[in-house]
Amino acid sequence: MKKYLGSIIAVMVVLTLSVLGFVFNGIKLSQLQLDTLLILVIVCGASVLYCFIVGELTRNNSQMDKLWSILPIAYVWIIAIKGDFNFRLLVYAILVTLWGIRLTFNFARKGAYSIKFWTGEEDYRWQVLRQKPGLNNKFTWALFDLFFISLYQNALVLAICFPALAAMGSVAPWGVFDYIGTFSASAFLLLETVADEQQWKFHQNKKKLLSEGKPLQEIEEPYSKGFNTTGIWKRSRHPNYLGEQGFWMCLYFFAIASWNVTHGFFSWTLIGPLFLVFLFLGSSAFGEGVSNSKYPEYKYYLCYVSKYLPLRKYDKEKAEAKYEKTA
Repeated sequence: MKKYLGSIIAVMVVLTLSVLGFVFNGIKLSQLQLDTLLILVIVCGASVLYCFIVGELTRNNSQMDKLWSILPIAYVWIIAIKGDFNFRLLVYAILVTLWGIRLTFNFARKGAYSIKFWTGEEDYRWQVLRQKPGLNNKFTWALFDLFFISLYQNALVLAICFPALAAMGSVAPWGVFDYIGTFSASAFLLLETVADEQQWKFHQNKKKLLSEGKPLQEIEEPYSKGFNTTGIWKRSRHPNYLGEQGFWMCLYFFAIASWNVTHGFFSWTLIGPLFLVFLFLGSSAFGEGVSNSKYPEYKYYLCYVSKYLPLRKYDKEKAEAKYEKTA
């Protein structure tokens, strides 16, 4: 129970804040916002159909992974254009564009994209999930593909852009919340950029050493661990996830700054960023389960290093001692 306490608290906070957003502010949209939302929903619906149909035909379920960094750019620029390039929306769109370029580049260098867009390297997690009991037949996997991979993830990507929709038509001057949103989102974007680069270099070096024919345990430290404990990763198990969640949560400050939030900090547009946090709780747990089954030392890292916040530095001896006490 203690092991999952942090995740349980996070889920409760997400659900509570989501409910408060609807209770205090409801959903109040102008005609301009409704017209813009309709365009966004049409684009989202087309993406759902594409991801499901192509994913099933090619057996490559990373179609949404390829669009994850592209669709938000399209959504926020549609909002910016419909909002007559309001300065607040323009800054928002630029930040999301920089985020999308970073993520697209990081995904592309892993071999995810191809001239034939529907091909390319599939995320290893879908391959692992296909072997799980209950998902290892075509019918149940097709349902999972439709409702989670294609529908839920597309809806979530649209929802994380809702704070921009809330800022449409606002005449509120640029203020303190805009500055907070801009600088804090930029800081989280920098964090995940650095984390991704450190992760890329670590695994490229490990791959190079393994190509010499030695088993993992016999190559030099720290690569023999199999997982990254260098740079930011020495203090955080998922600094890239921290940056990702922080980035989208901070963009919510633009909704607050627009004065469309009339009841404090709560608005229905917060639901997208909050459910992104919820998604990463599951994604991180699944990834850690895979790593724990592959690398003997990972259980010590898992026991000692914080999931997100870069706090305590990894020390194998201390981690082993703590693991023995808690095992």
